Amino acid sequence: MAFSVNNGGYSSRSRFRGTTDMSEINVVPLVDVVLVLLIIFMITAHVMEFGLEIEVPKVKQVRNTAEELPIISITRTGELYINEAPVNINELGVRVRERFTDATAVYVRSDRLATFETFAQVADALRIAQFEVRVVTQPDEDTRQR
Repeated sequence: MAFSVNNGGYSSRSRFRGTTDMSEINVVPLVDVVLVLLIIFMITAHVMEFGLEIEVPKVKQVRNTAEELPIISITRTGELYINEAPVNINELGVRVRERFTDATAVYVRSDRLATFETFAQVADALRIAQFEVRVVTQPDEDTRQR
């Protein structure tokens, strides 16, 4: 908001004595651009949430880990994914060995509405391929508040 009071200190009679440069920065266009960007990001924020929608079961004990292991995801419809890449259950052990050569354990993240039969078949296929099966769960809300 650049403005000057009383013509920059000059009276109207001395109109041609000199010109005054405004040294303030006009921030109105900057604010306009920032507000437009904010609106764009607010509208597209839900689109940026990518990945598989899997609702894991809730448990009371939660253990955090920093290890990078392959994650097998089971959707509600029984589809299988290795780190968001679709996979057939018959190729599960081979595909995990190809992508993660040093892996000894695999996280299994199953939707809570998926059938137990699919989970059991995946766990058995991983056991046959000699992987340790670790189940991904979500902390219960009551446990978080304590």
